[in-house]
Amino acid sequence: MMMKQHMLFTLYSICGIVLKDILAISVAATKNKVRGTQGQVPIIQNMTVTEGGIANLTCRVEHNDNTSLQWSNPAQQTLFFGDKKALRDNRIELVRATSQELTISISEVTLADEGMYTCSLFTMPVKTAKAFLTVLGVPKKPEINGLTKPVLEGDQITLTCVTSGSKPAADVRWFKNEKEIKGAKEVNASGKTFTVKSSLQFLVNRHDDGVAYTCRVDHVSLTATHEETTQVLEVHYAPYVEIKHSIPATLEGQYLKLECVPHGNPSPDPVLWTKDGGELPDLDRVIVEGRELTFMSLNRTDNGTYRCEATNHLGTSHAEYKLVVKDAPTTSSPSTTSPSPIPRDNTGPLDSKDLNSAVTGNRDPNALPGPPDHALIGGIVAVVVFATLCLIIVLGRYLARHKGTYLTNEAKGADDAPDADTAIINADGNHAHAEEKKEYFI
Repeated sequence: MMMKQHMLFTLYSICGIVLKDILAISVAATKNKVRGTQGQVPIIQNMTVTEGGIANLTCRVEHNDNTSLQWSNPAQQTLFFGDKKALRDNRIELVRATSQELTISISEVTLADEGMYTCSLFTMPVKTAKAFLTVLGVPKKPEINGLTKPVLEGDQITLTCVTSGSKPAADVRWFKNEKEIKGAKEVNASGKTFTVKSSLQFLVNRHDDGVAYTCRVDHVSLTATHEETTQVLEVHYAPYVEIKHSIPATLEGQYLKLECVPHGNPSPDPVLWTKDGGELPDLDRVIVEGRELTFMSLNRTDNGTYRCEATNHLGTSHAEYKLVVKDAPTTSSPSTTSPSPIPRDNTGPLDSKDLNSAVTGNRDPNALPGPPDHALIGGIVAVVVFATLCLIIVLGRYLARHKGTYLTNEAKGADDAPDADTAIINADGNHAHAEEKKEYFI
């Protein structure tokens, strides 16, 4: 009985060990199977390509037991199954086909090629991965509408820049001689692409003549450059005239050139020179060459108002120059006895004559004498008055010091004598009135 129990116990132990080993082997096999299944997952990436470019689609797996890979387009049409081409499209080519990779290329991509592409791994069950192919629509070269040549000054015009075929919508910008200005933008969808318009409205003036207006298109598909169109405005306007002179001060004997500079479109040629409303004097010293009026040697007979007139089909304009010829300065030796002149007050504004004198360094020979110098006259009068008073005082003191009483012989005894002879006799012996002989000096 004991023997029987021992055998049963041994049998149970052996069965337990065998079952344990079988379970361990089963678990290990399951783990290996799961690991292998996880390695057989297709790996792909989304792509963006410019219209007309080449798209390369790549599908990879880390572990593959020779299971086939397949690429399908958005319409679920098979493109390649392994290295076998399934769709007749000359744009689609095989790049590489192995057990772990399938790469194909699509050339001359169009907007119709955009969509979701699928890579399939034919295991049990089939595993798939999806990648989105984005196609960028390239904007067309912009066009500028609404410009007619020429434009008249004062006209109001509207320039419109249009570009189509962009995806996403393009950015349109305006430039005026390379300086950006703002326009009114409008975007319209047309299927998968967009049409973009931008408008400029402004009043034309003469300063717009020759100005370049540029419409520039920026887009993500234009990586290296941008599309742009330029139009140059031609503005017609009435002339205006200015006269330029070669010297600031006109002195007798000098050379003078007057240049008539007309501005206008069309150019107002030729110009007409006149003097004081009439024709120019026929002198050898006065030469007219095109827009220039030249005086070889100025004199006073050239004085007058010279007028330049320019005309085109939009109007007439003129400018005037008043010529005043002054005497040439003469050189004189400086005086050593003349008093120093009193400096003139220069704080006030200079008139044209002062300006000419300041520029040339010469005194105006034709200038009228200025008002008398009252300070100098007052000083002279004061000196004369002071000298006169001093003379009067000296003469007064001199006369006062020599003042006294002088009696003749007749007068000395005239008080008590009946006649002149008696007076003389009394004067000779009269010593009682000796005080009358005294002299007084002050």
